[in-house]
Amino acid sequence: MTRGPRLLGIDYGSVRIGLAISDANRQIASPLATYRRTSKQYDSRYFRQLVETEEISELIVGLPIHLSGRIGKKAEEARALGKWLHEVTGLPVIFWDERFTSAEAEDHLLAAGLTSKRRKERRDRVAAQILLQSYLDAGCPGEQPIAPLSEPEA
Repeated sequence: MTRGPRLLGIDYGSVRIGLAISDANRQIASPLATYRRTSKQYDSRYFRQLVETEEISELIVGLPIHLSGRIGKKAEEARALGKWLHEVTGLPVIFWDERFTSAEAEDHLLAAGLTSKRRKERRDRVAAQILLQSYLDAGCPGEQPIAPLSEPEA
């Protein structure tokens, strides 16, 4: 199988994982799905099949960084997911700062007039879309060092 140049954006969650996909030209990110985790075996099969079906070449995993730039428990869990996805799919994994993507997704969904239930159904995949679009807009630079949102004053 020949891998296409598409990217898969992944918004980590311990229960739900938001997924977004790029176009073949790596210019536009679109929400793809919200995957509800079940078991390692089933999850492995799902991601292997998704990578093959959608011709994914790289995985962009959102790293939930604190405003200070520190990496906390959720970021460590996202790194563990990325490591596992690499083992399962054999694809390179790039971690990308995802600060504010869930809040931005919620704002977009509220502006669209969706009910609370509809927002919850879509929030994770829209957050993944925002994460992936920011990576595409940055020119797909690979993993960048994580820095604080703003430098503390001296």
